[in-house]
Amino acid sequence: MAVSQAPIVLKLGGDVVAGPYLGAIATDVVALARSGTPVVLVHGGGPQATALQKQLGQTPNIVGGRRITDQATLDVMKMTLAGKVNVDLCAALVAAGARPVGLHGASSCVIRAVKRPPLVVSGGGPDPIDFGFVGDVTGLHHELLSLLLGAGYVPVLACLGADEAGNVYNINADVVANQSAIALGARSLFLVTDVPAVLRDVADPTSRIPRLSLADGKKAIADGVVTKGMIPKLEESFAAIAAGVRAVHIVGRLQPGDLAREAAEPGSVGTVLVP
Repeated sequence: MAVSQAPIVLKLGGDVVAGPYLGAIATDVVALARSGTPVVLVHGGGPQATALQKQLGQTPNIVGGRRITDQATLDVMKMTLAGKVNVDLCAALVAAGARPVGLHGASSCVIRAVKRPPLVVSGGGPDPIDFGFVGDVTGLHHELLSLLLGAGYVPVLACLGADEAGNVYNINADVVANQSAIALGARSLFLVTDVPAVLRDVADPTSRIPRLSLADGKKAIADGVVTKGMIPKLEESFAAIAAGVRAVHIVGRLQPGDLAREAAEPGSVGTVLVP
């Protein structure tokens, strides 16, 4: 059968996959899929990769919040992202009654990528940094994803890309999720984090900001309301909206029903970012 409506793209960080809320998320993915809403999952695995590197005697090399990926690190990312994290997430979805299909960039080049050129990054000094086997997304395998979604499956994408020559690249999961949402014309993109929403006070969960426009978001950053890791999330999210994604939801610490409720009533659970 054909996909009848635009999908929802759901991005889970590695800490979320390993955390206590995965069961609730999986239950809601099933509910959305059964209601006729196609769902594509994208996941990271940073904490798991760092832990495995340390077990193997490697020292993670992170510059400006970004992991430099040499050959040994790329091997760890393959084992972690396309291995343990993808399997664990698919298993949780199966247990909830979903029909997940685990994929990575080399799965028929479902995430096409090229090597990222050296870049100057904040926190990395004045000179361009060569991040090694780190990629930039150039496209998705639409036919494969449409085939899976149309048959009722849930694609689960590990954040590894690949090119036609078989080179594999490590890619930030937020970037893969944003690019997937843009390429698929998603009705919305959900970024599931370890905080419940964008908060006015990070120590007070009741200070949730239900809705942020582009102008509001820029002001919140300038005023110091939004800090640390939430800043790049907002900046990347507004870039996705500028490229055509209709809404980005930042949610976390979800209970059963929360994800479906936020999809139906934007801003009711987390923070919805709009143009």
